[in-house]
Amino acid sequence: ACAETGADYLDLTGEPEFVDRMFLDHGKTAEASGARIIHACGFDSIPHDLGAQFTVEHLPDDQPLRVAGYVSAGGTLSGGTFASALTAFGRVRQMASAHSERLRAEGPGDGRRVKAVTGQPGYDRAVGKWVLPFPSLDPQVVAHSARALPEYGPDFSYSHYIALSNPVTAAGIAVGVGGLVALAQLPPARTALQRLRPSGSGPSAEQREKGWFSVRFVGTAADGTTVRTEVRGGDPGYGETSKMLAESALCLALDDLPSTAGSVTTATAMGPALRKRLAANGISFTLR
Repeated sequence: ACAETGADYLDLTGEPEFVDRMFLDHGKTAEASGARIIHACGFDSIPHDLGAQFTVEHLPDDQPLRVAGYVSAGGTLSGGTFASALTAFGRVRQMASAHSERLRAEGPGDGRRVKAVTGQPGYDRAVGKWVLPFPSLDPQVVAHSARALPEYGPDFSYSHYIALSNPVTAAGIAVGVGGLVALAQLPPARTALQRLRPSGSGPSAEQREKGWFSVRFVGTAADGTTVRTEVRGGDPGYGETSKMLAESALCLALDDLPSTAGSVTTATAMGPALRKRLAANGISFTLR
C-alpha cells in the first residue's frame, strides 16, 4: 500500500529474504510513486550502515576502500529475535535464491565494484579480539548503500564480524550456531527449539538497563590511509532500537534530505541527518 500510494515506510526487519522479496515485489512501484521503503531501521542495521558511512567520510573517495565492522554487545535476545533467526537458518536456500534474483534485477550498476566479503574466523590484530563472521543482514545493507553512493569509491568491500575477548567463548558460539543451523532444517526440531525462548519473552527492565553495544570499524584506503571509528550505545534490542526507529521516522518527516525513492537504505535516504539525531539521543559516532 505504501509503495502504491507514495507513502514512506519503515520497519525493523533483519530478515534478508523478506527484504529482497519486498524489493522484487514493490521496488519499481515505490520508485514510480516516490515512496521511500526502508527496512532494518533498528540495531539491524543502522549502527552498521551509518557507521560504515561515517568511516568512509574520513577516507579518500577516489581509491579502493576496505572497511571491516566488529560488533560487541551485552544484552538478552527476545523470543521474537530467536524465532526470526531459527526461521532464517531453516530457509538458507530460499534466502540465497531471493538474493540472487535481486542482484539480477538490479543489473550491473555503474561499473564500480562493491562486495560484501565473508571474512575468516580467528584472532584479528586490528581490534585485538577473536572474531567470527557475522552472517546478518548488515553487510547486505552496507553494500546496497555503497552501490548507491559514489563516495564509497571505485572499489569497495565490507566485512562484518562478532568480536569477542575470549577464544573459548568464540569457539562455543561457532559450534552452537552451527548446531542451530543443522537443527533448524528439521521443522519438529525448530518447533522444539522455539520453546526455549517463546515469542513474547524478553529481558527484564533491569537487564535492559545493563545492555550495551559497540561497533568498531577499521577502514583502509589503497594508499595506506587507515581510519578507526566506533558507534556505541545502550541496550541494542529494545532501548536503542526504539530510538533508531522513532528518529528515522522523524528524520523522514521533518529533515532536509536527498531526493530518493524506491527500496533505499538509511545511509542513502537519511545519512548524516539521522546520525545527528541519534548522536543527540545518546548513540555516539566517534573517531578513535
